[in-house]
Amino acid sequence: MNAPLTGRKVLLITVSAFAVIIGVNVVMAWKAISTFPGLEVKNSYVASQSFDAERAAQDRLGWTLAHDYADGALKLSFRDRDGRPVEVEGLKATVGRTTEAKDDRDPDFSFDGADYVATTDLAPGKWMVMLEAFAKDGTRFHQRLDLFVKG
Repeated sequence: MNAPLTGRKVLLITVSAFAVIIGVNVVMAWKAISTFPGLEVKNSYVASQSFDAERAAQDRLGWTLAHDYADGALKLSFRDRDGRPVEVEGLKATVGRTTEAKDDRDPDFSFDGADYVATTDLAPGKWMVMLEAFAKDGTRFHQRLDLFVKG
């Protein structure tokens, strides 16, 4: 025979349910804070003041950028309006996961006459490439690229 449902049992069920919910929320909040890579810019308002001018300067370059990852090599292909390879000044790129900074790396790219190539071992999944390069005249070119590595 079943025992009767008492106030004490209802209280225990309710407290247990809320304990599980609160426990999961605390764990998820801790994970979110501990893996947050940080801010993109210190002050978004100040950064927005030069956004249109920087975008217009970058558009005047007429460059396109394609990227590829295969066999442990990350390839960046800068092209001008006519489809010819572009040799840039001061190429810097950070490759990392979109959700955490612990896997970030700064590969060393070399120009092979057509493309910039760097050797780096990327695990399967979603990656991003934050890059910055400069034209010969000093114009800054920067982009964020999404990269999907199949596994």
